[in-house]
Amino acid sequence: MTSFARADTSVLSRWWWTVDRWTLAAIALLIGIGVLVALAASPSVAERIGLDSLHFVRRHLAYLPLALATIFFVSLLPPKEARRLAIVVFLVSLALLVLIPFIGTEVKGARRWIQFAGLSLQPSEFIKPGFAVLAAWMFAEHRLNREFAGRAISIALYCLVLALLLAQPDMGMAFVVSVTWCAQFILSGLPLLWAVLLLMLSVAGMIGAYFTFPHVALRIESFLDPTSASGYQVSRAMEAFGNGGLFGRGPGEGRVKEMIPDAHADFVFAVIGEEFGLLACLLIVSLFVFILLRGLSRMMQEENLFLLLAVTGLLMQFALQAFINLASTVNLMPTKGMTLPFISYGGSSLIALAFTMGLVLAFTRRHTRFRGKL
Repeated sequence: MTSFARADTSVLSRWWWTVDRWTLAAIALLIGIGVLVALAASPSVAERIGLDSLHFVRRHLAYLPLALATIFFVSLLPPKEARRLAIVVFLVSLALLVLIPFIGTEVKGARRWIQFAGLSLQPSEFIKPGFAVLAAWMFAEHRLNREFAGRAISIALYCLVLALLLAQPDMGMAFVVSVTWCAQFILSGLPLLWAVLLLMLSVAGMIGAYFTFPHVALRIESFLDPTSASGYQVSRAMEAFGNGGLFGRGPGEGRVKEMIPDAHADFVFAVIGEEFGLLACLLIVSLFVFILLRGLSRMMQEENLFLLLAVTGLLMQFALQAFINLASTVNLMPTKGMTLPFISYGGSSLIALAFTMGLVLAFTRRHTRFRGKL
C-alpha cells in the first residue's frame, strides 16, 4: 500500500501516480540481481589480480546510491527539463571525448577512460543517451518545420560522434549509436530509397571495420573458430552453462569465475548460468524483454514525435547493449567488451544506464502525453 493519495498534488505523489511502476520494479529487480551477482562473481577476480576479495563488491555498492538517485531525480523531471539535461550531458560528454586523446588513460590498447580522484569515467557511456535525445529532437523539429535543418544537424553530429568513438577505438559503442540513430532516422519519416542507402552504407562500414581494425578482425575470426586461443573465454563460458544445468550449482560453487578474466564484467552471464542455472538466465532475459516491450507499448498511442523517437532510441540502446553482451557470451556473435545492464561491474556503465532509464521513465510518465510541440 502506498502512502500517497491520488488527491495529493505534491511532486512525489504526482510522480508516483504517473510513473511506470512496472518498469521501475523491473529495473529495481535487475539492480538487486546485480548486487547478488557481484557477491558471487567478483571476489575470485579481485583475488586473482592481488586485490581484497570484496574490492569490486564495495565499489559496486558505492556506485549504487548515485545510480538510484539518478533514476529517481531524472524521472521526476518534466519532458522539457529532461531533454535539456540530456543535451547538457551530451555536450559535456562530447567535450570529454575530444579531450580523451590528450588526457585519457589507455587500457588494453583502447583510450576510452579519464582518471580523476581515483575514479574512472568513460564519456562514451554518457554520450549515448544524450545523443539519442538530441537526435530525436532534431528529427522531430525537422518534421514540424521543413525549413529547419534538423536532419542536416543530426547527420553532422552523428558523423562527429562516430569519428570520436572510432578514434578510441570503441566499435561496440559506435555500433549501438549507429543502429539507434538509423532507427530514429527511419521512424522520423526517412524515404525508402534513403533507408536502403543507409543500410548499404552500414554494411560497407562493418566490412571496412574488419579490414581497418585488427582487434575487430581477430574477434570475428575467433567467433568463426572458437577453438583458437583467442576464443578461450567463450569456450569456458559455454562449459559453464553446461555445468549449471537448470537450477545451477549454487551460489559460490561455480568455477568459471576462476578461469575467465572478465567474469565480473563482460562474462558475468556465464557465472549466472553456472551458479544459478538456466531458470535464472531466463528470468534476466525476460526482464530485459519486459522493459523494452513495456516502454514501447506506452508509446503506441503517443502523438508527440519527439517523445516517440526519444523513448525508442533510449530503449533500443538499452536492449542492444543487453543483447550484445548475452549473444557474445553464448557465442551467437563475436565478443565485444560491453557490460550487461545493471548486472555487470562498471561504475560509468551503471550511472549512464541509470540516467538512460531515468529519461525513459520521465518521457513515459502519463502526464507527459502532450499533443503539441514540446
